[in-house]
Amino acid sequence: MGNRGMEDLIPLVNKLQDAFSYIGQACNLDLPQIAVVGGQSAGKSSVLENFVGRDFLPRGSGIVTRRPLVLQLISATAEWAEFLHCKGKKFTDFDEVRQEIEAETDRITGANKGISPVPINLRVYSPHVLNLTLIDLPGITKVPVGDQPVDIEQQIKEMIMQFITRESCLILAVTPANTDLANSDALKLSKDVDPQGLRTIGVITKLDLMDEGTDARDVLENKLLPLRRGYIGVVNRSQKDIDGKKDIKAALEAERKFFFSHPSYRHMADKMGTPRLQRVLNEQLTNHIRDTLPAFRSKLQSQLLALDKEAEEYRGYRPDDPSRKTKQLLQMVQQFSVDFEKRIEGSGDQVDTVELSGGAKINRIFHERFPFELVKMECDEKEMRREISYAIKNIHGIRTGLFTPDMAFEAIVKKQIMKLKGPCVKCVDMVIQELINVVRQCSNKLESFPMLREETERIVTSHIRDRESRAKDQVLLLIDIELSYINTNHEDFIGFANAQQRSSQTNKSQSSATNQVIRKGWLTINNISIMKGGAKEYWFVLTAESLSWFKDDEEKEKKYMLPLDNLKVRDVEKSFMSSKHIFCIFNTESRNVYKDNRTLELACDSQEDVDSWKSSLLRAGVYPEKTTTVESETTTTSDNFSMDPQLERKVETIRNLVDSYMAIVNKCTRDLIPKTIMHLMIINVKDFINAELLAQLYSTGDQNTLMDESQEQAQRRDEVLRTHQALKEALSIIGDISTSTITTPMPPPVDTSWMGPGGNRRSPPPSPTAPRRMSSGQRPGPRGAPPPPNRPGPLGPFNNSADSPQAPSRPNRAPPSIPSRRPPPSPTRQAPP
Repeated sequence: MGNRGMEDLIPLVNKLQDAFSYIGQACNLDLPQIAVVGGQSAGKSSVLENFVGRDFLPRGSGIVTRRPLVLQLISATAEWAEFLHCKGKKFTDFDEVRQEIEAETDRITGANKGISPVPINLRVYSPHVLNLTLIDLPGITKVPVGDQPVDIEQQIKEMIMQFITRESCLILAVTPANTDLANSDALKLSKDVDPQGLRTIGVITKLDLMDEGTDARDVLENKLLPLRRGYIGVVNRSQKDIDGKKDIKAALEAERKFFFSHPSYRHMADKMGTPRLQRVLNEQLTNHIRDTLPAFRSKLQSQLLALDKEAEEYRGYRPDDPSRKTKQLLQMVQQFSVDFEKRIEGSGDQVDTVELSGGAKINRIFHERFPFELVKMECDEKEMRREISYAIKNIHGIRTGLFTPDMAFEAIVKKQIMKLKGPCVKCVDMVIQELINVVRQCSNKLESFPMLREETERIVTSHIRDRESRAKDQVLLLIDIELSYINTNHEDFIGFANAQQRSSQTNKSQSSATNQVIRKGWLTINNISIMKGGAKEYWFVLTAESLSWFKDDEEKEKKYMLPLDNLKVRDVEKSFMSSKHIFCIFNTESRNVYKDNRTLELACDSQEDVDSWKSSLLRAGVYPEKTTTVESETTTTSDNFSMDPQLERKVETIRNLVDSYMAIVNKCTRDLIPKTIMHLMIINVKDFINAELLAQLYSTGDQNTLMDESQEQAQRRDEVLRTHQALKEALSIIGDISTSTITTPMPPPVDTSWMGPGGNRRSPPPSPTAPRRMSSGQRPGPRGAPPPPNRPGPLGPFNNSADSPQAPSRPNRAPPSIPSRRPPPSPTRQAPP
């Protein structure tokens, strides 16, 4: 291979890859791509071959220019090539590689100079290369020939732009010396994608083919049409050399002799030629590697810091030591107890921000779910009155009673109290389920010891199930106690004398509570048709008599107000495609609820929000829908039922008495049930874990078996120690790379106003040394005064200095060409200051 600079970089990259292989990570260096851009027959392929150091690209009739060639260099121990379209086939003869490129080009584009944007992907494996991507792009052409389309120029430019717009792509703008540099399409394209000139290098080819007496000295010295990174001149092999199989090493020697022997280039021969181009590109690769090191170092240091504490614990670790097992068992049980208490009491160090858990969820069960279940047990008003009337009639029997019987009141009250058993037992079940979830969450820290975790969960869960039966027995006992004696002398009970008065007070309180706000919040109306905009979110306000919704929470623009009379609520199945939870409100008299809709479907983000809204609606008197059977029975019975005025007064009296007494019972139940569960379940389980869990674990059998660590934990310990050591070694290697490489600074900005805004050509500034375009028959005159030093443009590289107030005005001139002679200085023209 001919590129020694690349071979010098290989050890650096190998060290960096070794550093990351220690820790099992990929070394994502993302080395820059190198794209060669220029016109047809500009010498692009030769420049690319010189950089790689191999002669493998086709020559002759512009075959390779008709399709992009994406060349991937991959570091390997042997040297061969592979094509993406010939997977598994290895090419060791690079003449065969050239023939395959020609055949593949013809297969897609045909043999009559057609083009295609489909690239040819070639991989070259070699011990003399870095992992790089080189791109040989089609040459820019103006006039279509053969099967080429009419818009051939635009297609090729779009093809080139796909590659050079990437920030990691270095652009070699190739221009032959025997053409007009100011009209270089390569420089124009590079200007469009790289206006700061940070990744563009000008390459001047065919210096040996310039007309006699002309040279490109001013261009190569970056005095004429300057670029930030300047220009590098190269001399490629001629077609005769290629046909004569002249190797690249001999071509590089001939190039060196040309520059050292040419009178116009000998003073800068060390800055010209393919070796110089290789050094510049290799410097860019080195700079890129050094630029990536700080991010790599920071990443490794953060990983090392995260493993320091864990690695320190594992050093000197002896998994079979009995004393260690006993000590660790005590620590694990103590930690389990602390975690359980923290999750219940709400002082955990790991706060769940996704959902309620532990003590917070139990609190919600006590104060939201349990009251909601109690309210759901309230029966329908018509059904209550029917039951009271039948109780009164059955108690009087054949006689017509003159007074309201006490037994009717007791019978109705006891029936209502009996209904409380279901919600109370359900409350116990919900708390038990949450306690079991807390135990499982706390046992996650025991996963390193599977036997210990299994036994701990079994023992604590068994104790919870044992306490479950006692808690339910106690809860049912409380309900039986309420049933055993109806205390009509309770201070909060209104009594028979005040029953009628209570009825009027209730009506007044309801009228005064008309404007009482029960709940506010966002809900989505789900059953708006797509023609009217589909589902929309509104701000809802629930009061004692109405449900209103507004455009937003400022409550300025009211959309609708729905009275709560004759409304009920029921659940709606969650649709397959929706993530919302839905419930609906409907009218019991089959009337439209909202405009033309019989139901109003409301959607929430979670089931908890649905339950909470349903609880609020219950407080406002909107009850859940009953089953069809019960409703039909109720309707049938109600249709056959009628009351006389005297019976109506008795029913109203008992109805008020039942409401008063049940309010007392509900108040006591809401207070005592959570206290009972807290005492018999939660506090008892917490005390059991603190006092009895360790003894239970010791009684199960061999403690050493309990403390046998899992295979995953053993692998984890070995992996942590190995990774910790590897991180240290990787940081040391990166430190060595940082001190062994030298960063090449970016060249200073230059004045590129000749490029004009947007890459449009403008004539260069007048200068005594600025060459005019000349024919090949003219002879150069004496050289003028030496040019002034380059000054950077006021707007930096590739700036339009003509638009800046600091830039002097320049007359329009014909664009310069590289083949030039230096005319004698004008007697009236002076060099600019």
